Amino acid sequence: MSTGQGCTGAAAPGTRLDEYLEGRFESPLGAVVAAIAAATALIAERVREAPLAGLLGETGEVNVQGERVQRLDDVSNRALQQALSGVDACAGYASEEFEEPVLFERAGAPGQRVQRYLVAADPLDGSTNIDVNVSIGTIFGVWPAGSGDAETGGSGFVRPGREQVAAGYALYGPGTTLVLTDGVSVDGFTLATGGAGYLLSRPAIRCPARGGTYSINEGYFLRWPDGLRDWVRHLKAEDPGSGRPYSHRYVGSLVSDAHRSLVKGGIFAYPADSARPHGKLRLGYEANPFALVFEAAGGAATDGARPILDIRPSELHQRTPLVIGSREDIETYAGFLSGKESGSP
Repeated sequence: MSTGQGCTGAAAPGTRLDEYLEGRFESPLGAVVAAIAAATALIAERVREAPLAGLLGETGEVNVQGERVQRLDDVSNRALQQALSGVDACAGYASEEFEEPVLFERAGAPGQRVQRYLVAADPLDGSTNIDVNVSIGTIFGVWPAGSGDAETGGSGFVRPGREQVAAGYALYGPGTTLVLTDGVSVDGFTLATGGAGYLLSRPAIRCPARGGTYSINEGYFLRWPDGLRDWVRHLKAEDPGSGRPYSHRYVGSLVSDAHRSLVKGGIFAYPADSARPHGKLRLGYEANPFALVFEAAGGAATDGARPILDIRPSELHQRTPLVIGSREDIETYAGFLSGKESGSP
């Protein structure tokens, strides 16, 4: 995990992203993050104009996940691939939309050893919400590339999330928000109008120790184990002294639900169930980036039994349960799931 490469202290609100990156990251890594940010700005524009530009609906293809590809999925994936292909410091790109990573051939100067990076992303999270104008987003994680990554078919992508050196997400809502972490601190940016680009708008984000909302798809209630159902009943029980009942908030877009939990506190859960015993979300490019963000902001991320960032993956598109949010809320969740806590009082 990054230790704040090149960090020179907190930046002031209104700082331009390029200035921020110069102070936060070493130049090769900063160039990779800048390319991702530029791609998200383009994606935000495509999302805004989608109904008028014929970008709604499906392409007719099915991706490696078995999901029908939306036109904006394809546009977003290509935007990221193209942006990263033009950055010498990026050695490869893995995506929800590709079965195998795309590796970029980089010559480099003779005798010169250049640190390069691998980017894994969900180009457009929540794409089933596109047609109803609900907030969607982009999720990404960045790992250092090893010298043999290209020769081994990009196996450097299959590694623990704690080895990420940067991660974040873009949220395409009423405004476009970009949240970045180097594993030490978390900062939020807003895409300004008039070509000003991203400006720092929420520096040093901290996730409250406990919240008052929970996000989970209760339509799967009957598929859950007893401990999980007891946890939901616990959150709904009247107990003003502990801040219960919690409010239920569920958008169905990971970026939207997670961002609310990060800023306001609370918990987002997409657990395993009888239909998906290994969970649904992808470890490498959905769970790991959010886990790095939440841990750096003082929150927590777990699969219900262990920290997400400590999981050693065995394949690129590996799935996992994901529970992220306020640290005390995560501890309560884990207690119910393990059977150490039960009942609603």
